[in-house]
Amino acid sequence: MVKKIGVSARMFHALPHLKDEIRAAYPDTEIVFGEPRAVYSAQEIIDFFAGCDAAVISLERFTDDVLEKLPDLEVVACCSAGVDHIDPAVMKRRAIRVGWRPGVNRHAVAEMAVSLMIDLLRGISIYRRAMERDAVWPLARTGRLLRGRTVGIHGCGNIGREVVQLLKPFGCTLLASDRADIRGFCDAHGVEVVPPEELRARSEVLTLHLPRNATTRGLYTAEALDQLMPGCLLVNTARGSIVDETALLERLKDGRIAAAAFDVFDEEPVRDRNLLALSNFLVTPHIGGSAIEAMEGLGRSGMRGITDGTVPEPGVYPFD
Repeated sequence: MVKKIGVSARMFHALPHLKDEIRAAYPDTEIVFGEPRAVYSAQEIIDFFAGCDAAVISLERFTDDVLEKLPDLEVVACCSAGVDHIDPAVMKRRAIRVGWRPGVNRHAVAEMAVSLMIDLLRGISIYRRAMERDAVWPLARTGRLLRGRTVGIHGCGNIGREVVQLLKPFGCTLLASDRADIRGFCDAHGVEVVPPEELRARSEVLTLHLPRNATTRGLYTAEALDQLMPGCLLVNTARGSIVDETALLERLKDGRIAAAAFDVFDEEPVRDRNLLALSNFLVTPHIGGSAIEAMEGLGRSGMRGITDGTVPEPGVYPFD
């Protein structure tokens, strides 16, 4: 029996009806709601979750030191697309259950990725910035169609597969790469499975849908970025730290990468303004999963995670 639930997940403030739903789901349980904020410090996590045996969170990090001061905590339920903020070894050592469901926000992120592709190809945001900056009507107003482009999808899980479905009407040549066996899905949907190096070399548009873990952190080094087709458009709605942002900056400035659109960054909120200042770099503040429908789904998955959670196993999905 859960006695006290602490809810720090931000969607419960953005969508107050979720508060009513969790109260209805756990009518005999004390429920407290934290203040909406981008980042909780370690001490703020300790203070807020004191006495709670369940935590419903966004991206808060429960380190060993933090959990040492939260002896009552039995389950952490995640309202997030991934669980790279969870240390499975720490949770297992303390027998703390983790509740999480994959793919809840796949429609929102996939739609965002496709919209960013179109934005980059047609120069929508680039032209807008030029008009705002120069206060003139641009003389050159050409762009390219998404239709018929070769689009590479690096990471063909829940979100990558939804991107495939959305791109079908555009008649794109679709390439995909993933360390998992994706051939069954790809064969059924006309997607060519290729190694990562070939994916980068052939993609006119490359969209990233990889989780952030030990195998993907820093994956897109300067060397990997140099494998991209000259003039490639790069879209990242996955996670920060997958792409070397310093190397990306250099290649956007000299045109080796024609343009890029990023929704995620190494550090959020972004402090380094160099990338953001580039006219061929489109930035959004990690809103891929922020559609109301997706936020509702994430909130409800967190509610279910209170009772559905299991003690994680390091090295086993989603902690592989």
